[in-house]
Amino acid sequence: MSVRSLTQAEAEGRSSLLTVERYGVAVDLTDLTTGSRVRCESTITFDCSRPGAETFVDCVAEVDKAVLNGVALPAAVEGRIALAGLGERNVLTVVTVPDCSTDEQGVHKAVDPADGEVYAYTDFEPDHARYVWACFDQPDLKAPHAFTVTAPAAWLVLTNSGNPRIEDVGSARRWTFPPTPPLATYNTVINAGPYYELRRSGAGHDLGLFARRSLAPILNRDADELFTLTTQGLEFFADKFGMPFPQHKYDQVFTPEFPGAMENFGCITWMDWFLRRTTPTRAEWDIFSRYLLHELAHMWFGNIVTMRWWDDLWLNEAFAEFASNWAAVCATSYTDAWTAHLAGEKLNAYFVDQGPTTHPIRQPVPDVAAAEATFDAITYPKGASVLQQLMTYVGEAEFSAGLTSYFAKHAWGNTTLHDLIDAVAESSGRDLDQWRAGWLETAGTDRLTLDHDGDSFVLVAKGPGGPPRPQVLAVGAYRGQGDRLERAALVEVEVAGERTRIDLPADADLYLVNDEDLTFASTRPDATTRDAFFGNAARLPTPISRSVAVATAWDMLINAEASAAQAVQCLTGVLAVETSASVIEPYLDLAVEAADLWSPDSERDVLMRAVAAACRSLSGVGAYRKAALRGFARAAADLEEVGWLQVEAGEDVDLQWRALVRKAQLGSPTATEAQALLDRDPDPDAWISRLQVRAATPDPAEKKAVWQALVTERAVPLPSVYSVAAPFWSAGQDDLLRPYAEAYLELVPTIHRGGAIPAKTFTRHLFPQFGIDLTFVGRAEALAAKAVPVVRANLLGRADRISRMLRSRG
Repeated sequence: MSVRSLTQAEAEGRSSLLTVERYGVAVDLTDLTTGSRVRCESTITFDCSRPGAETFVDCVAEVDKAVLNGVALPAAVEGRIALAGLGERNVLTVVTVPDCSTDEQGVHKAVDPADGEVYAYTDFEPDHARYVWACFDQPDLKAPHAFTVTAPAAWLVLTNSGNPRIEDVGSARRWTFPPTPPLATYNTVINAGPYYELRRSGAGHDLGLFARRSLAPILNRDADELFTLTTQGLEFFADKFGMPFPQHKYDQVFTPEFPGAMENFGCITWMDWFLRRTTPTRAEWDIFSRYLLHELAHMWFGNIVTMRWWDDLWLNEAFAEFASNWAAVCATSYTDAWTAHLAGEKLNAYFVDQGPTTHPIRQPVPDVAAAEATFDAITYPKGASVLQQLMTYVGEAEFSAGLTSYFAKHAWGNTTLHDLIDAVAESSGRDLDQWRAGWLETAGTDRLTLDHDGDSFVLVAKGPGGPPRPQVLAVGAYRGQGDRLERAALVEVEVAGERTRIDLPADADLYLVNDEDLTFASTRPDATTRDAFFGNAARLPTPISRSVAVATAWDMLINAEASAAQAVQCLTGVLAVETSASVIEPYLDLAVEAADLWSPDSERDVLMRAVAAACRSLSGVGAYRKAALRGFARAAADLEEVGWLQVEAGEDVDLQWRALVRKAQLGSPTATEAQALLDRDPDPDAWISRLQVRAATPDPAEKKAVWQALVTERAVPLPSVYSVAAPFWSAGQDDLLRPYAEAYLELVPTIHRGGAIPAKTFTRHLFPQFGIDLTFVGRAEALAAKAVPVVRANLLGRADRISRMLRSRG
């Protein structure tokens, strides 16, 4: 079936016509234990403001029956069922039979390879509810949803609301749930299967954690931290938003084969990749703490208050991303969250914002297909950083007061950009019209540079194509004290024009623009200290000051103003002195990337040895040991070093797999060792680790087999695609890889099958990193013009990154 994407004009027209009173959704999952069909009956009660008018209901799934006010309806066309002759009050019932075995979106059946148990989930963002049952699939037609789910007797069924009535129905069970509050269709969910369950009270709520049975030991291991973080987040957001989470139950479900994380009201769905099979490092906990708080913040930003249309997606995502860092720093043990944000997600945002796919944080979105392309680094980490700047600009207390007012006024409704900004402007007493236009409606990154004007300093600020945005930031001056730098001054600056005088000491050894990382801007050291900057970064006294220096060096690398060798010098120097475990792993990833992907062939081995040496040194620090050995596994220069790693890894199966991947890349046979490791690995997904080793192997038969599993069959779960694709595109294997570069281009026209998340995942991670040249990149860019929006954006983004890498290598 050809499926039309809902346009903004159509959504506005339908919203002006309809008021949805209630969804009653009955779902039968009993076929899934052996089959792939789900049976759904969606009953929608709704009013029409102009009786006699016509509209349509969204429905892509196979329709068995459709009846409006007692009258049978014609078949769906392009994913829509026409509704004519509407009454003032209407009842629509549609029976659908979606199939979980296809590439269609919305509902998925997963089989645990460990024990053969079956699990099922729904996933509806942005408009995938229509692939499962009939609905008005747009964010501003919110309504209560009452679910009745029939499932195998051994299964648990979880949805947005709690306290279901459970009845035996033959060999199955029927779960009848009370209605939800008014929700957008994409915020509803059903998770079902023979889940392992843990429950605890926290912040006055009934908290639940669920995982497939084969991962019960791992959920038990992590439960205390997960419950603690959830409790801390609930308490923090209730205070800062002036509104407690309004439902007693709050569940989090770790489900197999889920492609990410989804903020369904009261029932978060996680890919169970987040339940690390080996004890998580501090950096992994730091990342997961922010993801957990991000999804929790969505209960307010996205569920309680929902954007009216997808042009205000940032109202959901940027705020949830910002709030997760805010809560982590203020309410949890992960107090380096903003530093970790800068070392990871924000660096990616800087890259994207200076490339061909940049766009305003808020931009026109003509239809939902275009919206799928905006779930990106601009909407998420740049948006979060801009909101941090807004809080700095108006003050934290005033910012919080504005949010409290916003939720009090708009709870269970829909809003636009102006509603939120107006609330913050009123609470702070600041006119934010210029701020809004500059930060939310203008694409690109400001550039901040420190310059000399006689005996004084001037901050030179340039906006993307014009004057700089209004912003508040800090500049630090540092003097040497032995082998360290100490901050001699920190000057806060409110930028209101292109040149702002700053009173700084003239005898500092390093000046750090955007010290404390208060704004979103590309920065450069002043000319007099530029050459020493890469070495001096390690002498800075705090994790955030060092992270700002690393961000500057990395931005210089991607803009061809610094070499891979200079970036590696900066990173390895910082790693040698770093005191924050939250950023060790992100810095190691950057160091390996600079050495392996950005360096000329003639320098790669030397730089990789420098990274390996830094990792080996760090491995002696207990808190950093695992992260350091992981980095060493990627940078080990020869088989002797790999052998050392295997001894150091001991019984750590994860590290042993990583060592085998590197051993394979270096050309040594690994089949016997890999089979032995597979036999003793308790992870139900250990076959993916085995596939990573095969992917790294410089052998034509192995490359062919991995490509078949990864690309042709799509057998690898989406969260693991990168971990297989990265070693597939290994340095030094160019001749083997060239045919697969061509195969990638052949994939592009159909790479979007299965929906936006698979499209994004495969477009990004399968893009060749070796065995190509700039001509290949140009061919990829030409294909992007004909691709669907989500593929086009990701293809152009990867092409831009790889072309910069190729030039840096040259």
